[in-house]
Amino acid sequence: QLRSAIRRVTLAHKAVPVLCGSALKNKGVQPLLDAITMYLPAPNERSYDFLQWYKDDLCALAFKVLHDKCRGPLVFVRVYSGSLKPQSAVYNINKSCTERISRLLLPFADQQIEIPSLMPGNIALTVGLKQSATGDTIVSSKASAVAAARRAGRDAGGQKRSTSDVESLLLAGVEIPDPVFFCTIEPPSMAKQQDLDNALSCLHREDPSLKVKLDPDTGQTILCGMGELHIEIIHDRIKREYGIETYLGPLQIAYRETILNAAQATDILDKTVGDKRHFVTAELEVRPRLGERAMTKPVIEYAASVIEVLPKELQEAIENGITNSCIQGPLLGFPVQDIDVTVQSLTVHPDTSHTMVSACVSRCMQKALKKAGIQILEPLMNLEITVSEDHLSAALADLAQRRGSIQEIQSRQDNRVVVAAVPLAEMMGYSTVLRSLTSGSATFTLELASYQALNSQEQSALLQRRMGLV
Repeated sequence: QLRSAIRRVTLAHKAVPVLCGSALKNKGVQPLLDAITMYLPAPNERSYDFLQWYKDDLCALAFKVLHDKCRGPLVFVRVYSGSLKPQSAVYNINKSCTERISRLLLPFADQQIEIPSLMPGNIALTVGLKQSATGDTIVSSKASAVAAARRAGRDAGGQKRSTSDVESLLLAGVEIPDPVFFCTIEPPSMAKQQDLDNALSCLHREDPSLKVKLDPDTGQTILCGMGELHIEIIHDRIKREYGIETYLGPLQIAYRETILNAAQATDILDKTVGDKRHFVTAELEVRPRLGERAMTKPVIEYAASVIEVLPKELQEAIENGITNSCIQGPLLGFPVQDIDVTVQSLTVHPDTSHTMVSACVSRCMQKALKKAGIQILEPLMNLEITVSEDHLSAALADLAQRRGSIQEIQSRQDNRVVVAAVPLAEMMGYSTVLRSLTSGSATFTLELASYQALNSQEQSALLQRRMGLV
């Protein structure tokens, strides 16, 4: 009776069974595994909304990637509906590509047993997936994904969905925050550049919060991560697992840019290439966007006179031009956020290529952004420090010097928990400072909260630093 009652309240989300034990000493592990079987729902007892649209077709989530030196990438997959078999082709909705699974393995610690099929609710390692990464949704074929999207569209009130709406049936993968720290990474010699690129692409597949990009101006590889420790661990793994000694540049902060005022700009592009004349005139207006949530993508609108005569292909070229010019802001080259763009007028000569339209719109956008006045935004972090009563005043005094605003101080057993908001720029090397202030007893966690505007003094100081004047 007790067991069925515990199961009933657990399934109803009214209570959570708690078990004690120590994995290190192998105490309480068996009752925990028994409790999972007794109290948690079996796969066929869960009613996920999306399963009714896939019916008995395959729907699975790739949630972790490992790289094996012999077998290549091993992808952990959980099946929600349908079944998975070796030597079968599957379709990855996130990457829009078809892949082939060569083998299915059941992992037991560092041993793996080959299995003939995988049923709903089970987890296995797949061998042979080259593109799939953490958080990708895997289905049996593109046709099955489109059919499921159509069923979902009918259920949502009879609106017809296009093939591009297949994204709406993605499983909830991993929510990846934007990286806040970045630095350059260089191999010991150009001969090792290819090996480094391979190592970074493998690590990126395992850890999507790590971003790797190329600086178009200097040609350097830039590593973007969630913090100092994150980038240090990546650096260490490249050395340990791939045997490449790399050099890291100084850590830098991912600022953002936004505009202060509304502004208009016009641009004319008139070029003759071969026997074709490319002629475009564009007029754009940019305005600061006042919203709760920060949006890195610009909101694009069209004046009534433009939208009437605008072909679909041309609209894509215009939006490409606007979006590309927002990737690098005019002041420091950081992404521009929170802006509304209105295309006021556009005239295009019939022979003009779409690339030329994008180029003209992009140039016009840069002019408008410069006119509007640029404001730098810096990342503001939520900081939580757990510190003993003896060292509390030292930690608070240090926070005050770092432009931190303390929100509350809580008591937790014998310790105090300080909750504060601090600009990321002031947190460089903080772990070392906090350790020395508190004799190594304090711990802290950092999480990105939002982006806040820099005041004019700090902005001019930052500009001088970036230009090498300080």
